Amino acid sequence: MGKTYPEIDPRTAEFLGQQHVFFVATAPLSATGRVNLSPKGLRSFVVLDPRTVAYLDLTGSGIETVAHLRENGRITLMFCAFEGPPKILRLHGRGEVIEPGHAEWEALAARFPPHPGARSVIRVHVERIADSCGYAVPLMHYEGDRDQLARWAERKGPEGLVAYRAANNRKSIDGLPGLPGASDDLDVPAALARRPR
Repeated sequence: MGKTYPEIDPRTAEFLGQQHVFFVATAPLSATGRVNLSPKGLRSFVVLDPRTVAYLDLTGSGIETVAHLRENGRITLMFCAFEGPPKILRLHGRGEVIEPGHAEWEALAARFPPHPGARSVIRVHVERIADSCGYAVPLMHYEGDRDQLARWAERKGPEGLVAYRAANNRKSIDGLPGLPGASDDLDVPAALARRPR
């Protein structure tokens, strides 16, 4: 049944790279705070080394993962085999948020396909690697990636995305800080008025 591994070996890295979707779980420290679970896709995941992974964080309506990582760093990534032999793999670790302007942003962002909605890279220092059977995970066939998020980001344009983040990504649903300075360098009402329709 389930096993733990000391590092992400080439076989595990290959499995991770073959998955079209993965899931990210984080939580605030507060006992009354909401646990967050988000699906990710669009070829946004990479293995950086045997104990480090990263994924491209794209602009969306929430900022839970970023807010939780800024508060406490805890994160789990889960990958399921929806095709081929059954398997679930979880990566438990400590995450950090790398935003544009950070000294490592350019090098990390270059590891992913370009995306107009990129707002950060989430880098995870993996502390535990464990698999389980996956016998209850259904078999499903991949048909393709959706393009709506990229088209939405392109319509917004750079100013529109900054305005959107300022309006929607400042705080988590529990009130934790999200993207710091999301509106510091922008007149938000003016940018909203200029945003692409």
